Amino acid sequence: MAREKKRRTSGRRSPLAAAALIGIGLLMTGGIYAGASAAMAATTETQTAASQLTVEDGKKLFQANCATCHGMDLQGTANGPSLYGVGELSVHFQVSTGRMPLQAQAPQAPQKPVQFTDEQTEAIAKFVQSIAPGPTYPSSEVLDGEGDVSAGAELFRINCAMCHNVAGAGGALTEGKYAPDLHTTSALNMYAAMVTGPQNMPVFNDMNLTPEDKRDIISALLYMQKTESPGGFSLGSLGPVSEGLFIWIFGIGTLIAITVWITAKSN
Repeated sequence: MAREKKRRTSGRRSPLAAAALIGIGLLMTGGIYAGASAAMAATTETQTAASQLTVEDGKKLFQANCATCHGMDLQGTANGPSLYGVGELSVHFQVSTGRMPLQAQAPQAPQKPVQFTDEQTEAIAKFVQSIAPGPTYPSSEVLDGEGDVSAGAELFRINCAMCHNVAGAGGALTEGKYAPDLHTTSALNMYAAMVTGPQNMPVFNDMNLTPEDKRDIISALLYMQKTESPGGFSLGSLGPVSEGLFIWIFGIGTLIAITVWITAKSN
């Protein structure tokens, strides 16, 4: 009996062996999971690459959503202008900001929720560029925000502030038109606006503003977007208008309240 009990005792597994088995199991599970994840990622990338829309897809999107106003041949109709010469950059600006397709005739097209995905917008832009070539995308350096902020701010004040406000907050124009604020505008759309002149904005070609000038202006605007107002509350960055309104409502209101309180105390 003692010999049999000793034999059974010596046949028990060591705790280290159990830990080793658990570790091997975890390693195998992790390896299988990592391999499966990599395979799924590769499949997703392949599907994404395969799903890139073509110029033909852009043509179909244009015909379904834009041709009513701009014509099947892009030469325009009574409801919309010709697109010959506008190029893919103009299409990107108008469509990526929701200004097009136009919801209703108005003094100018307002910015609204975007109707198309980035991929669809790119496909429409490629189609228009293939039929009616025009301004195209700039180099990444122009949009990197690494230009001369000081020079860009000065150029902005000289060329843009009379409409967009010195702080890029926008402003009213004539006949119900307006210059939009630039606080959320992307670097690409800043460049597109300068090159294509949407709405009431003039076109700034390379003779007016060189690519380096445009880069500096974009850098200054991006800097303003990231930098809080050094004076405290910006009050919409509308200058004397909002500041004067604040003084009249809160400043004089406070003085009246103090006067009433003093009068009540004296009585």
